[in-house]
Formats: sequence, structure tokens, C-alpha cells
Amino acid sequence: MEEYVILVDEHDNELGSMEKMEAHIKGVLHRAFSVLVFNTKGEMLIQRRADCKYHSAGLWTNTCCSHPRAGEEIEEAAQRRLKEEMGLNLQPEKAYSFIYRIELDGGLIENELDHVLIATYDGEPVLNPEEAQDWKYISLPMLKTRMKSHPQEFTHWFKLIVNHPELNALVTALPI
Repeated sequence: MEEYVILVDEHDNELGSMEKMEAHIKGVLHRAFSVLVFNTKGEMLIQRRADCKYHSAGLWTNTCCSHPRAGEEIEEAAQRRLKEEMGLNLQPEKAYSFIYRIELDGGLIENELDHVLIATYDGEPVLNPEEAQDWKYISLPMLKTRMKSHPQEFTHWFKLIVNHPELNALVTALPI
């Protein structure tokens, strides 16, 4: 089944849709989301992407990320994908958004208006092996240290999220 992404301008106005792989080959700006789940200790739940993923396979990344479907609100899409990827039934809330463009291996280009959402959860996920192969909770300082010493272990967008100026304000404001 073909998947489609929602094409947008830099203000998140919808411009149409395009098949997902075509959008990633052409590098067209489209809507995406990234979910950050924190436990009550302030640690972030991260996942290691499955080796079968079409890009960034085997790399550590945020709790969940994907693209909303046509007519689907960002929060609904994030809730759906958290359940599909990590077995979590949470209601993440929007925190901030940003645009990034990165050329990946294999001629693919990520050009996304990425909506970052957050949620809190203290349990263990139940991984979908087609999506993720490992997980762990990690403190933000430890994560940043690991990213500096081993950047090749992390997805490009996750490094941008972790180093985004709004993340520090977000973490300090968490109700934990």
C-alpha cells in the first residue's frame, strides 16, 4: 500500500500530497512529527530503529516519528504511531515545530516541517520489531554527551531536536 505525505509551505499551509518515497527522493517540504516521551525522572525514552527501515536503519532516535495522514491532526497521528511503533497509549501534546533539510544515504532527502510533541510515561514499551529493535530511558545530559562522542549512532533529525533551543525550556517546564 502506497503511503502519502502532506506537502506544506514554511507556514504549514497544505499544498497537496505526494507518495512518500517520491517526496523523499525529490526533497519536497512535507509535514512530519517527532514524539519525545519522558519518564517522571526527566529521562527521555529513545528507540533504536529496526534494521529493515528504508533509511537511518539501526540508529538511535526519539521515541517515535512519522507523517500524519490526510485529514489527520498531528496529535492523532502521534497517538496512532506511538501505539503502532512502541505499544504506548498516550496523548502527546504539541511543544514546538521547526524545518530541516538533510540529504541521506541512498539519494533520499528529508525536508520536513517537524512538529515536536511530548508525553510522560514511566513504563516499558512493547516494540513493533518492524519499527524498533531496542529502547532505553536516558537523561538529556548523558544523551548530549553520547551524541557528541558518537554522532554516527543517532538519526540526523534527532540530533537537531536534542540541540534545539526550545528543548531545554521544554524539559525544565515538564511536570515531573
